[in-house]
Amino acid sequence: MREGRFRVGAAQAHPYRYYYGAITILPGLEIDGRISEIIGVPAPGLPDYGNYKDKAVDLKWQFLPEGKWRPAVALGLMDPHGTRLYASQYIVASKQIYPFDFTIGFGNGRYGSAPLPVAGEQFKMEMITDSSSWARDGHFFGGVQFEVSDGLMLIAEYSPIEYEKMTADPAQSRYFQGPAASRLNWGIRLRPWDWLEFDLTWQRGDQVGFNVSVAFDLGNPMVPIYEPPYREKPDLRASSMEKRIARALYESGFSHIGIQRDGDHLRIEAANNRYFYNMKALGVALRVVHGIVAQTGRGEFRRISLTVTQNGVPVLEARTAAEDLDAFFGERFNVSEFLYLSEIRTDVWKTPDVRKEYWRYFDYVLKPDFKVFLNDPSGFVNYKLGVAANVLFTPWQGSTFAAGLLGYPVNTVSSSNVPSSTPVRTDIVPYQQQKLAMGLLLFNQIRKFEGGLYGRVAAGYLEEQYAGLDWEAAKPVRDGRFLVGLSGSVLKKREPGSVFGLKENDWKDRYLTGFFNVRLNVPEAELTVDLKSGQFLAGDRGTMVTVSRNFNGVVLSAWYGISGTAMFPDSYNAGYHNKGIAISIPLRMFTGRESRTSYGTAIAPWTRDVAQDITHFDNLFDFIGRNVDVYTEKDKRMIQ
Repeated sequence: MREGRFRVGAAQAHPYRYYYGAITILPGLEIDGRISEIIGVPAPGLPDYGNYKDKAVDLKWQFLPEGKWRPAVALGLMDPHGTRLYASQYIVASKQIYPFDFTIGFGNGRYGSAPLPVAGEQFKMEMITDSSSWARDGHFFGGVQFEVSDGLMLIAEYSPIEYEKMTADPAQSRYFQGPAASRLNWGIRLRPWDWLEFDLTWQRGDQVGFNVSVAFDLGNPMVPIYEPPYREKPDLRASSMEKRIARALYESGFSHIGIQRDGDHLRIEAANNRYFYNMKALGVALRVVHGIVAQTGRGEFRRISLTVTQNGVPVLEARTAAEDLDAFFGERFNVSEFLYLSEIRTDVWKTPDVRKEYWRYFDYVLKPDFKVFLNDPSGFVNYKLGVAANVLFTPWQGSTFAAGLLGYPVNTVSSSNVPSSTPVRTDIVPYQQQKLAMGLLLFNQIRKFEGGLYGRVAAGYLEEQYAGLDWEAAKPVRDGRFLVGLSGSVLKKREPGSVFGLKENDWKDRYLTGFFNVRLNVPEAELTVDLKSGQFLAGDRGTMVTVSRNFNGVVLSAWYGISGTAMFPDSYNAGYHNKGIAISIPLRMFTGRESRTSYGTAIAPWTRDVAQDITHFDNLFDFIGRNVDVYTEKDKRMIQ
């Protein structure tokens, strides 16, 4: 698949049923996640769980792209972690000679003569660590696809899988006492549209199979995003220039607007409430300001400074000559020429000391909220569907008083797991079972200081399980290639089922966290890598690594945490490493209009206590975001 392509689907060939998703997160690097269900084989000792199910993550790296004469070559790792029921490591080559597409590969494990051993919390790659056994145990596989026409293909493949030898597979003892009737599989593939694919197959010589999948490009809006240009109402033209600029900016999606004349220098401040990217907001604001100044103040000003703020905190500033701005929007300068003559800064920390117009004191956020919890003994899938509503009050720069309500009319959450004797998240089930709860009630303050230092403090009911004090400091270094910071919390657990109550007789009277944080920004690949090292909620110490990839606002993240687990007396937490994946999707992808709102969800083990932290109302690294020099150099082209 091409970079940024995402596919989800389901397949079945008795006794196996698969649910899967795949994404090409970087050029040539594909990551797959799948759930394998074995029909008719119950999970041992779990009567309410249903059929046996296995989770796995696969990776495929095409390190050699296809050329005119040479094939594409890729390495694959199937299920390198955990139980490794269906693990394999393979190398595969493919070549298209239209209308044929040929594939041949070699792999061990599932494709070889014997299953691979359990890896537990390790990641195993015998292909590298024991290449001789990989070569000795492996088998060849291959296939050919014939494209009859656009949207219709015929498929034939050779499968080396020796089902009767895969003794780690729970299906083997019931369904595969002997070899498969055939190692040849046949199929027909229909692709009526670029985003839909359906396969009908004949497998193992005795089974009908099917596969259906949908695919799309992450970051591509479903509706093209269009913001109509500002059109001033005729009755406003009699107002002062300051009033006209303030009104124009307000109607264009800004608030907290301050305007100051300083001789021949016009200074403007405006908070971005609408645009997903602050650089886009800066471009819109410059165009709006130019449209008014060109009518009323041409020749009166030589310099114009425009500062974009978030919640009143300055993050970006453009400084330009008035004549250059006029030349740019008059199409006498192109973007490169205008940017060469202008200055865009991220180290701005003060704003004009003038009265603000259109101060936005109150705001609200209303989001659908869908949470999925997987692999609990009480049932493989638990979920809840509802609404998260927050009311926000901003009395001064950088401040937020927030009250949040969580409502889940559809809630199937349950668990037969008993919380550990040192719980920080294993006792979360009573909180998650509430159909109506106060999600948060807090005060949050962010401030930016000279030199690019940011500070944040929050106090109150910080999330649905914890209340207390949360603080953070952060600073960009090396033009924002790195963000470094410190953070910590002093917390007490909330009483489930009580609006304001705090838990008494908890195993800890208070919970203390403290971290040293680092983020590496790689704008060239739209990639960030976060490291959080220190003490987690339970007192375990270690490091959490989070890797995130941005596709035009759609952010995919995966994290992996390692901490000392000797303090946990139970085997459920001992030796465990925290891990999970998350996705954040901007509202603008669906509406065709600009919006700063995003919807997020995550999939992670939800009843573990290792390497856990609270949910933060604001995170300074995310608040700083792209407002650093290494990103502004890339984002400047949004100014149009």
